[in-house]
Amino acid sequence: MDFQLTDDQRALRRAARELLAKRFGPDRLRAAVGDPAPDRALWRELGAAGFFALRLPEEAGGVGLGLPEAVLVLEETGRALLPGPVVACQLLAGVVDGVASGEKIVGLCEGGREPVLWEHPAACDELILVGPDTECRGGAGGGAQGRTAGVRRSAAERVSCAPFASVDPLTPLARVTGLPRAEALALDASRLRREAALLTAAQQLGSAARTVELAVAHARRREQFGAPVGSFQAVKHLCARMLVRAEMARCAVYAASVTEGDLDVTGAKLLADEAAVRNARDCVQVHGGMGFTWEADVHLHLKRAWLRAECWGAAGEAEELLAAGLIT
Repeated sequence: MDFQLTDDQRALRRAARELLAKRFGPDRLRAAVGDPAPDRALWRELGAAGFFALRLPEEAGGVGLGLPEAVLVLEETGRALLPGPVVACQLLAGVVDGVASGEKIVGLCEGGREPVLWEHPAACDELILVGPDTECRGGAGGGAQGRTAGVRRSAAERVSCAPFASVDPLTPLARVTGLPRAEALALDASRLRREAALLTAAQQLGSAARTVELAVAHARRREQFGAPVGSFQAVKHLCARMLVRAEMARCAVYAASVTEGDLDVTGAKLLADEAAVRNARDCVQVHGGMGFTWEADVHLHLKRAWLRAECWGAAGEAEELLAAGLIT
């Protein structure tokens, strides 16, 4: 089996990176800290470019690609630290009208854990909640059975929520306290959770790779004692370990996008979370004192990595699942 990217996949990744660099560069990123709401015009442009309809069949107005291509695109959004529920919109483009084109923004919540956190609540038009033990109302026959039992849909204004402090200034959060008059959706909840975890891992991978680039660029540029700090062995080792983490995560994430196995996705998410968090911390160290300031963007990668590491499977949960898989 050949895991090398095809020419078309490389072109897709390059096009996504160029679009995001043009429309969401460093200046726009820093401006978003004060106003993290997704730019609706940019969202529609992403929709027109096929970001959200990537996996929809062509006859339904989509691009007709697969999960590996979605991973490549989400990796680029993680690299750019694009704010907004990109994973949710990618997964629900064929479920909620208007999401594929970028006209609507939809949120996706993990209902099987407490607290139930909702990203960008003020920007979302609808909310989809995925939980293993939820009771649904509003479906045919007054309820839902089997695969539909864990997925509910509601208009955003009907959701009861409370403010919740976010470590990431680019990702405002709310705690969901009630989801009245929710409609049951005929979706495979376990698949939705698995794919959400994988696409979140892809975002973490993009951030991990970007912090490697930022650390290496600074180490080449910054001089101390008449020499670039990158010439010092301690800094070389930091950057080398960052690269190893990012590439290990890349292998796992790309492989899981092909196999789509539960344990493969769990392992990929664990490695990507570790790479994103530890690489961002090491990148701060390479930058020295300025790495802790708002002058550099490194702290934004660290805060986003902390947040994503708790979404769709935290480290402790992943380790327990992987350990159980070894003995079954």
